[in-house]
Amino acid sequence: MSTFEDHRSLLTSVAYRILGSVADAEDVVQEAWLRWSGVDQATVDDPKAYLIRVTSRLAIDRLRWAKSRREAYVGPWLPEPISTEPDTAEHAELAESVELALLVVLETLSPLERAVFVLREAFDLPFAEIAEIIGRAEPATRQLARRAREHVQEKRPRFDVDRDERRRMTQRFMNASANGDLDGLIELLSGEVTMVSDGGGKARAALRIITGADNVSRWLLSINTPANIARFMASIGMAEAAGLSFEMAEVNDGPAIVASADGKVITVISLVVADGKIETIYLLANPEKIAHLRAAG
Repeated sequence: MSTFEDHRSLLTSVAYRILGSVADAEDVVQEAWLRWSGVDQATVDDPKAYLIRVTSRLAIDRLRWAKSRREAYVGPWLPEPISTEPDTAEHAELAESVELALLVVLETLSPLERAVFVLREAFDLPFAEIAEIIGRAEPATRQLARRAREHVQEKRPRFDVDRDERRRMTQRFMNASANGDLDGLIELLSGEVTMVSDGGGKARAALRIITGADNVSRWLLSINTPANIARFMASIGMAEAAGLSFEMAEVNDGPAIVASADGKVITVISLVVADGKIETIYLLANPEKIAHLRAAG
């Protein structure tokens, strides 16, 4: 295996955490490979450090460009989900610290703050090395890291420590939604629950964040009707909702609900659970963001 291939998974992990986009991360890694192919590799003392440096710089540049595009995005923008099932080898190194809720918070950082946070907190790179990557003095880099860490600690949602409890809550949420059980759904939700749904103008989704248990539950159940499901399927180019199914899966290192029809993933729902209640619902329906996921079964 070539030196680059030895580190491809790591580089994808770096790029994905900085960008929050599978497609953009893959593009950045491909560009890093082109850069690597064009250098005299015998002169590179530490290929791993060199490749991380190149990939990080490319990802920062890509993020700056992406942020300008996201200003015109239709509705809320959410990071692309990734499968972290145990048998998904290509994403094995992505499994830790890629919780969707964390990636959402990272979206509020500047590109440099995000890169510094990722490289320090997720990969434990020395500040001197990070400073070289971002082109800043080490004291300034430490300041960026401190500011980013404080922001993330302030904004990051709280989680139940017990992952099994989160899985049980996700299962109950899926059952209540699928059965149209309004009372059962409201019982699971915090009174101040928020729902962020990302359709990107390509699939049915709320164009604004919805708050409150009653509003969220009624919106969720309103789309779970045969007529609305049919309209949703038509919006993403599928004639009908034959074979519609809901399954539990590991997505971004946590339990999630994956809805699919005829083997095609159409929606991914991830929950933030704290104090025995669902505090935040992330609903991803933009077909461009979930096309890479495989339906269960």
